[in-house]
Amino acid sequence: MVSITSTELNYLVFRYLHESGFTHSAFTLGYEAGINKSTIDGNMVPPGGLVTFVQKGIQYLELEANVTCNDADIDEDFSFIQPLDLITKDVYELQKIIKEKKESHQKKRRREKEKSNDVSQSELDREHAREKEKEHEREHAREREHAREREKEREREKEREREHAREKEREHEREREKEKQQREKERERERERIEKEKERERDKGKDKEKQHADLAHARRDGDKIKIEHKENKAEPMDIEPVEISSKSTAMPCIIPNSDVTVLEGHTSEVFVCAWSPLGSLLASGAGDSTARIWTIGEGPCSSNMQGILPNCAALNHFKGKTPSKDVTTLDWNGEGTLLATGSYDGQARIWSRDGELVNTLNKHKGPIFSLKWNKKGDYLLTGSVDKTAIVWDIKTGEWKQQFEFHSAPTLDVDWRDNVSFATCSTDTMIHICKVGDTRPINTFSGHKGEVNAVKWDPTGQLLASCSDDSTAKIWSMKQDTCLHDFKEHTKEIYTIKWSPTGPGTNNPNQQLLLASASFDSTIKLWDVESGNLLYSLNGHRDPVYTVAFSPNGEYIASGSLDKCIHVWSVKEARIVKTYAGNGGIFEVCWNKEGDKIAGSFADNVVCVMDFRM
Repeated sequence: MVSITSTELNYLVFRYLHESGFTHSAFTLGYEAGINKSTIDGNMVPPGGLVTFVQKGIQYLELEANVTCNDADIDEDFSFIQPLDLITKDVYELQKIIKEKKESHQKKRRREKEKSNDVSQSELDREHAREKEKEHEREHAREREHAREREKEREREKEREREHAREKEREHEREREKEKQQREKERERERERIEKEKERERDKGKDKEKQHADLAHARRDGDKIKIEHKENKAEPMDIEPVEISSKSTAMPCIIPNSDVTVLEGHTSEVFVCAWSPLGSLLASGAGDSTARIWTIGEGPCSSNMQGILPNCAALNHFKGKTPSKDVTTLDWNGEGTLLATGSYDGQARIWSRDGELVNTLNKHKGPIFSLKWNKKGDYLLTGSVDKTAIVWDIKTGEWKQQFEFHSAPTLDVDWRDNVSFATCSTDTMIHICKVGDTRPINTFSGHKGEVNAVKWDPTGQLLASCSDDSTAKIWSMKQDTCLHDFKEHTKEIYTIKWSPTGPGTNNPNQQLLLASASFDSTIKLWDVESGNLLYSLNGHRDPVYTVAFSPNGEYIASGSLDKCIHVWSVKEARIVKTYAGNGGIFEVCWNKEGDKIAGSFADNVVCVMDFRM
């Protein structure tokens, strides 16, 4: 059997990192693995060697099964192949080498057998002709299959090149944005210095305490002026959106590490977290193939509580030595008695609040990226990379209906009511489906890029969507075209959230808003009734992955790859609290009382902090 040494594998990985533009990673691997001391001739390894090798490995699973089903014969077949052939030749050429050498070997055996057996030459000729005819047919089939594979590979290569170009453009944009922010900071510091000098001149002769009070009062007045348009009674069309920056507002309150409970236990980045609707339970899911249910006390958060707590249930998504599969999504049912999790292994699992596995739902053929309970709690909805959405009957533990309307991976799902829901996909389409119907009851098209999220408003009348085309859109079941098209973001919009305000909510007298979080490092608040941008919240330095309204709708928490969680006042459009962690933030969420915020971090932890104003 052909084998590859660790030195050869290290060299393939080194070449892959170098060719993909990961210069620092390639340098580190080359230094630690001693690539410069290797005797491998780099000219003999073609570009994309590692990718080719992995693809060949997958293809050779099929080749092994097709060559023979006998282990001894497999070893004999692969003895005809040189190690370098695995990279430099495709499946068709390797099959041809094996076939030719095997036929030669078989011919030798036949000649030896002819010497010991009296077989008529005419019978051998007829058998040879039949074999030749069959081989000719197989050859044609292999040629057709090879042509199709080559075409698919060319398409994949083109897509990789396009993605590489897009990534380089994003990197350039990030650099330009950082330079712009640095210049703005310098100008702001200069303005603050001049302002402080003037303030000292005006307040000369006053005591130190009075000076600080006046400065704080001046800052508050400045904030009121900047948000005056929200408080006055001007017509909506006269409103100009206000750019709110963390530099131009009153100084936010920094949450110290001593007031934060750090929950440690995951061994990989934590992607999702969600509070139980009944209170003290917090669920988290990570790349270590586990979810965890933490019991959070009612008292104030403290750094003394961190560590692996005894009141933490670990929910393992693997058995034995199964490879690690990320827990990508999770959701509590309305009663807080069951937790559903979706994993990269394509399975959805139902757990009790004590962490016991209740059921495993297995029908998807690809990773699950989104799942949601309906309000009644009798159905669970899942969306997968296999392009489908499935409604599961929780009472029976079986799938109720599979919806196969998308032509590409399903990225998000959201219930409208107990039987109808929306799905979105990388195919740019949005479908509205209903349990029992075999076709979508409505389809919305208008986005020019992958649709990352869909969310129904509290009444189920309006649907919001966001996309890689940098737009968010509002749709109504009463018309096929979008009701509003929000185009103020300059980069991809990763997620959207409705405010828990307006008709059908616990805050019916407050205005209904939509928040959008983007890779352009901003959060934008939209007036859905008028279609106007109310505020652009500029406080993060890197892409914003998550945003969440407080239960009373008065505050917004946001998390970014800049490792910061900001809490914004919706009324004042400024940061009122901020916490700086040690890793990027993938999700933030509020408990039902609105006095605690949880965040899932890329440095393997979940942080819980108190919120009181």
